This record gives sequence, structure tokens and C-alpha cells, in this order.
Amino acid sequence: MADFLLKALLGGIGVAIIAGPLGSFVVWRRMAYFGDTLAHSALLGVALGILFDLNLNLAVVMCCVLLALLLVSLQRKRIIATDTLLGIMAHSSLSLGLVAISFLPDVRIDLMSYLFGDLLAISKEDLFWIYGGGMLVLTLLAILWNPLLAFTVNEDLARVEGIPINLVRLALMLLVGIVIAVAMKIVGVLLITSLLIIPAAAARRLSKTPEQMAFFASLIGCISVCLGLWGSYQWDTPAGPSVVVSAALLFVFSHSLPSR
Repeated sequence: MADFLLKALLGGIGVAIIAGPLGSFVVWRRMAYFGDTLAHSALLGVALGILFDLNLNLAVVMCCVLLALLLVSLQRKRIIATDTLLGIMAHSSLSLGLVAISFLPDVRIDLMSYLFGDLLAISKEDLFWIYGGGMLVLTLLAILWNPLLAFTVNEDLARVEGIPINLVRLALMLLVGIVIAVAMKIVGVLLITSLLIIPAAAARRLSKTPEQMAFFASLIGCISVCLGLWGSYQWDTPAGPSVVVSAALLFVFSHSLPSR
């Protein structure tokens, strides 16, 4: 196997393993639009990273985390409806990122790779960020699993049981932000949430317990990466979008099976 294909496979599988359990919570909590909002802010993180000469992965993580904190703060104040707030912030952050990039005339930036991913150009440093960030996210998710489940099933009951609802909500948003920052290299800004949502939605029909759904979501994500890379290699199609198409086909296949 060519070196670039091996790195792409390792990177894609690493993101799929992380995205499975976290994507389950995104589906359960109906947070898809929130994920899109954070994903759109990733491009702003790229622009700020170049502007201030920061590591781009770190800049994207910082931008996503700051936007998650801002969203939580504005949601508490209840100035406007949450979906309206998310729509404003999603498109504003993406547009601000594009405008900021236009002020960097001396820097050559391949916008297509940031918008739609560049899976075949993953480096060893990218793999470090993917697996380092993945270990952090999975460790925190394992620690917070029971509070997150209680919070997802019934917020009021979880509050009565003494679970710090606001802290758990913030932790979930920050974990989504970290995964989005890590996954940006795989499928790009515009398709990031697909790796969170589609495998988890496909796994939902095949699962009887939350743990099963998390496991199946990771498995379906890994299969999607393998199929997408194979299709990209065979037919010379974009790798990131090919992975998403594979995940969508697996979703359709899972819903054609009899429910468990």
C-alpha cells in the first residue's frame, strides 16, 4: 500500500472511531445544526492561525472551543431562539473566515481542501493530532458517559439526581468542537458533521443499547472510510466526499434491514 494511502486510512479510521460515540449523542440530542455551526467556524480558525503564525490544528481547536463557550453563554441569556442563533453564528463565522483569508494575499491557501477535505494529504503531524485528540475525547467521554446519558434521557430528572446540567452540556459541546477541529482535514469544513451524524443514524436502527449504538457507529464509520478510499482510488474521485457517500449508502442499507 502506498504511504499516502496508509496515512489516509489511519487518519480516517482514527476520526471514525472518535466520531462514533460522540455522534450518537449528537443524534440523540438533535445537535446536528450545532455541529454545523462549529464546523463553519473552523475556517475562521485557519485564517486566524495563518494570521498570527499559530499551528493550524491548534488554532482551529481554540476557535471551535471559544465559539462553543460563546454559544452556551448566549443560550443562557435566551436573547433569541436557539436555531436562529445557530444560523446567525454559522454563516457569520464562515463568511468572516472567508473575508479574513482574502486579507492574506501573500499566502497561498487551497480553499477547496479546507472546504471539502484533503484526506490523501494527511501528514504524520495530522495523525498525531487525530490520535492525540481522539484519546483525549474518548477518555473524557468514558468518564462522562453516565451523566451524559442521564442528561440526554431526561434533563429534569438528571438535575434532581444532582448532575450539573450546565457543566455536562458545556462538556459535550467542547468535545464536539474538538472532534470537528480534528476531523477538518478528513472531509473539510462543509462535510464534517456528516461523519458525526450519518454513521450514528445508521447504527441507531441496528442497536438495542446506547453502548451498542456507539460501537456500531464507529464500525460503520471505519467501513465508510475504507469504502470511500477504495472508491476514490478506483475512480479518481475526491476522497473526503467519497467517504461521506459511502456512509450514506451504508445508512440506506441499514434501513433496508429488518429492525432489531
